[in-house]
Amino acid sequence: MTRLTGKVALVTGGARGIGRAICQAYAREGARVAVADLMADEARDCAATLGDAGMALGMDVTDPASIAKGVAQVEAEWGGIDVLVNNAGVFNMASIDRITPEDYRRQFDVNVGGTLFAIQAVVPGMKARGGGAIINFSSQAGRRGEPNIAVYCATKAAVISVTQSLALELAGDGIRVNAIAPGVIDTPMWEVVDGLFAEYENKPRGQKKREVGEAVPLGHMGTPEEVADPCVFLASDEARYITAQCLNVDGGNWMS
Repeated sequence: MTRLTGKVALVTGGARGIGRAICQAYAREGARVAVADLMADEARDCAATLGDAGMALGMDVTDPASIAKGVAQVEAEWGGIDVLVNNAGVFNMASIDRITPEDYRRQFDVNVGGTLFAIQAVVPGMKARGGGAIINFSSQAGRRGEPNIAVYCATKAAVISVTQSLALELAGDGIRVNAIAPGVIDTPMWEVVDGLFAEYENKPRGQKKREVGEAVPLGHMGTPEEVADPCVFLASDEARYITAQCLNVDGGNWMS
C-alpha cells in the first residue's frame, strides 16, 4: 500500500497506544516516520519496528525548545516534514473541589500547548515545501461536558478550536489542518482511566471499561488500528479537499 509514499511524518506520543498504531500504519503506507515521545526508550522500540522508515525522538511537547530540536533533526536528516500528527496527550479526573493549578497547567500544556507549538515548529518547513497535512487529536470529551473531567474536556474542546482557526490561517499555504475525536479506545491509557473511574464512581476495577464498551452503538471499544486508518486517510491525497474538520472515530457515540 502506497498512499503515503515519499512523505515524511512526525507523530508525537508515538511510542504506544494510538500513536504507535499510527506510526506503523504510516510506515506500511510508504512514509518515513519520526516517533516522538517523552518516553525515549519506548520511542526507540517503536521506531525499530519500522526499520529504515523509522526515527526515534525524545521529545517533551510542553517545551517548545524540545519540539524545535526534534523538528530540526527530522528536517536535517530527511529533508522536511509533510505530515504532523499531534497525538501526545494526558488525562486526569478531578471533581471541582480537587482540581489543582498544577494539574490544570499540565493538561493544558500537553494537550493544547503541545499541539499549538508543534504546529508552530513545522509550519515554516511545510510552507517551503508547498504544503502539508496536520492532524490533531481531540476526543469525544471535546464534544461535550462530562462530570469530573472538566479540565480534560476543556483541553480537547480547545484542540478543535485551534484546528479550525489554524486551518483557515494556513489554507492559502496548502497546509490542511484537521482533527480526530476518538471515543473509547482500548489502549494502556484506559487502564489508568478505569482506575480513576473506580475511585470516583466506587466501582470495581474493570467495570467502567466494560460498561463504556457495551454502551458504544457498534458494541465494543475501538482499537488503536481503527483510529490509525482514518489518520492515514487524512494525511493522504485522498483528503486533499478536507480541512478545518474534526472526524469522530467513536463507534457512533457522538453524532455531528
